Amino acid sequence: MVPPYWSDSTEMPTTDELPETEQSTDSVTDETETSIDDTAPSAVTFDRDGIRAGFVTCVPVALGVAGYGIAFGVLADRAGLSIAEVALMSATVLAGASQIIAIELWADPVPAATVVLAVFAVNLRYSLMGAALRPWFKHLSATRTYGSLFFMADENWALTMRDLTSGSRRGAFLLGSGLAIWLFWVASSVIGVAVGGVIDDPATFGLDFVLVATFVALAVELWDEASTAVPWAVALVTALVTAQVLAGQWHVIAGGVAAAVAEVVRRD
Repeated sequence: MVPPYWSDSTEMPTTDELPETEQSTDSVTDETETSIDDTAPSAVTFDRDGIRAGFVTCVPVALGVAGYGIAFGVLADRAGLSIAEVALMSATVLAGASQIIAIELWADPVPAATVVLAVFAVNLRYSLMGAALRPWFKHLSATRTYGSLFFMADENWALTMRDLTSGSRRGAFLLGSGLAIWLFWVASSVIGVAVGGVIDDPATFGLDFVLVATFVALAVELWDEASTAVPWAVALVTALVTAQVLAGQWHVIAGGVAAAVAEVVRRD
């Protein structure tokens, strides 16, 4: 039965023929949703441009890391490791502090349990660093996420956080910057072993201070006035107190956890 307000010759409007006002409303809604999605932390890209940007940005920092790598190579040479062994360790571990601790504990036979526990304690901080990246990385594939995290070090993590929080959305920045760190770290470690017999003490050339100087430069870049003062102060005090109470590198973990808790409490 045809409704009284429609004639037999008139067709009911289809969805494609909705009034212009309704179509305009839908268009505005779609544009708003797209805008929100584009600005969300998870809406990141992963392409060659991001890899290139990360690599180029991190080269100056990687040069500083290389000085520390030479110092590690010298220590490894004294411990009796060959060039191949040092290259393999640096390429697969990519963690300067834990590698030096492992070398300091090196003996014949190697105390495997002690080395593993010490390295585990030092590298626990990476769990906190990875958690900080989750808002941007949670929608990337497992291959891209874990492939990038393999190349994560303290230095390029800091650069990546600065880049992502600026709104760049370059999810591949971590991978590109990590590749720069990886290349310079492996190469400098090998050089350190090769010249180990020439350099008696890395401190003579200031190589022991290179990593500290690099972190100071990164800290200046990451400083955000009052918003970072509280967690940084909490981390510093906690680390200093823990270093006096516990042996080893537990002060690194304690400082990081305390700072994270302080920031959560402050924002809540």
